[in-house]
Amino acid sequence: MSSINGRDTAKHDEYQYLNLIRRVLDTGDSRIDRTGTGTISIFAPPSLRFSLADSTLPLLTTKRTFLRGIVEELLWFIHGSTDSMLLSKKGIKIWDGNGSKTFLEGRGLGHRREGDLGPVYGFQWRHFGAEYVDCDKDYASEGVDQLKDCIRKIIENPTDRRIILSAWNPKDIPLMALPPCHLLCQFYVHLPPADAPHQKPRLSCLMYQRSADLGLGIPFNIASYALLTHMIARVTGTDAHELIIQLGDAHVYRDHVDALEEQLKREPKAFPKLKWARDDIADIEEFVYSDFVVEGYNPHPAIPMKMSV
Repeated sequence: MSSINGRDTAKHDEYQYLNLIRRVLDTGDSRIDRTGTGTISIFAPPSLRFSLADSTLPLLTTKRTFLRGIVEELLWFIHGSTDSMLLSKKGIKIWDGNGSKTFLEGRGLGHRREGDLGPVYGFQWRHFGAEYVDCDKDYASEGVDQLKDCIRKIIENPTDRRIILSAWNPKDIPLMALPPCHLLCQFYVHLPPADAPHQKPRLSCLMYQRSADLGLGIPFNIASYALLTHMIARVTGTDAHELIIQLGDAHVYRDHVDALEEQLKREPKAFPKLKWARDDIADIEEFVYSDFVVEGYNPHPAIPMKMSV
């Protein structure tokens, strides 16, 4: 049985995350990276699996996670937005570095206004294949609406093996301020057994992430895809069941090592529960921040870490 500092890791899903950090710190390769910070990295570790049953939300507890930022960014994705200024005006600064004029110029995208990230996540989710002009254009009815297509398949053809949401579009990558890190997810509907047809189907999500910043990014990504699965379950009449995350390059930035060593000393607490403020949400685009009611979140204090851009 795996352990961290002699502790039993089978008792809480969060230990999978902590155990992965310990493994990277102890056995990872030293590598240079795009940001110049330097990382310690391993490739393709075992999948992380988080139960979503009984309204569980795997919001990490060994440090406080910025829930409002996670929810607002996810809503921004869902609405197909690519303008980081919309988040920044709400106090969500996570895309400011990648949307700065200096960063865009460094990517050969200096013709864009500040905050125009190009055809990143939300654009691919809602308008895959459309011709990107800028973040201010209305792309209604352009491209493939993958998100709505996934929702339709879950309802109409739940055993479909192509319930896939992809943000990886090779044609558009040169136009993006930052290519997608969490680039693809697949949904799976667990049908009720024949002898219990009254039970609701359960919904699971498998997400693949090519590049995983374990200190800052992964806590966001776990919660974000858990929330997305809960949201889709809500509008499809299913129950959220499980989130599975497969990582490619799983890394720790060198300037995060001390902070993560501190985090590894902490014991996880119970994950919170996700409730809905309204009962009448029928469309994925109807969700607003106030709809998300998170109960029982009592994490350890935040641990500051610098974001590398």
